[in-house]
Amino acid sequence: MKSRRLINRALPYVLILLSLAITGQAYAQQDRPLDSENIKYFRVRSELLSEFWGRDVFIEAGVVLPPGHDMSEKLPICINIHGFGGGYRNAWRTGPQYVENIRDLGYPRMIYIYPQGQFEYGHHEFADSKHNGPWGEAFITEFIPALENCYGAWGKPEGRLLCGHSSGGWSSLWLQVAYPDFFGGTWSTAPDAVDFRDFTGINIYGWDNAYYDPDGNEIQLIRRNGEWVLSFKDFTQREFSRREYGGQIASFYAVFSPIGPDGRPMPLLDHETGVIDHDIARAWENYDITLILKRNWETLGPKLEGKLHVYCGTWDTFRLEGAVILLKEELEKLGSDAEIVLVERRDHGSLFRPYEELWPDGLYPMIHREMLAQFKKATGR
Repeated sequence: MKSRRLINRALPYVLILLSLAITGQAYAQQDRPLDSENIKYFRVRSELLSEFWGRDVFIEAGVVLPPGHDMSEKLPICINIHGFGGGYRNAWRTGPQYVENIRDLGYPRMIYIYPQGQFEYGHHEFADSKHNGPWGEAFITEFIPALENCYGAWGKPEGRLLCGHSSGGWSSLWLQVAYPDFFGGTWSTAPDAVDFRDFTGINIYGWDNAYYDPDGNEIQLIRRNGEWVLSFKDFTQREFSRREYGGQIASFYAVFSPIGPDGRPMPLLDHETGVIDHDIARAWENYDITLILKRNWETLGPKLEGKLHVYCGTWDTFRLEGAVILLKEELEKLGSDAEIVLVERRDHGSLFRPYEELWPDGLYPMIHREMLAQFKKATGR
């Protein structure tokens, strides 16, 4: 009975997530919003991705320009990557307020970019993968140079600033670590698991099962107000009972996993029993951000100085704080100056609300001010 009550309480969250997944699938079929004076649609046909897929593939974004934008200003770009189920239309949702705040309240004057991360197989996370193709390489070699040229941006690393939430948080951190010389810093919020020793509560390397921990306790995934409402088993089985591609867990497979004999991404676990395939887990090491930093710190450390900022609530709705804690511990051991902030009793959404000691007027205003200050310090402007 208790298990049934937990499932019933969690049902609204499951339906929301499934709705987001479906929205992501249908995104390309919707009419795009109309351009305005300050909000523009921008896309680039990617030669790399088109060759990979054997069809035209475009990288899309919404662009928010400050009032009175002039090509000669050479402003920095703030790249804001959405979470699972979102899209470039965020520019039209948040852009008008940004434009008003820049004009009337002295909000940071930057070019705000909202790139599309949603793909047929879920969020591609802007990472090169065997299944989805070279999204990271295409983004930095094809899309960003074209965008900077179109809008007269600064066009150098110190003027390419990243942020993002959830899957976008992982994406922004990944891009900074994978291309440390190309970007000038990331401010990543509640990122998807950045350390696979705690993949939403599961140690994929050390445990045999993703549904039950070594003591036999069922692994919980979703919490509300600090209380668990849905297990990883129920979430995963419900996702794959409805669809094979495009859901949250499947999207991780499409990015992190090798391709099987049938041409599909290989699952990390048996969806019926929860048994982890440790050969697949070893392949996921290529996307374990903490592990990559540890193994390559001698090279990456100097390049990432002053560039890493991560924020997460200790009550994250999707149990993402555990991996952030591990990342913080490892970076401290390495002597990194990374800013890793864990906010007590904040969840996936409430993280952004004003917090008197940290960000009195909200997290994003603080992030954007830090971005512009860092740009000005680096450029002397």
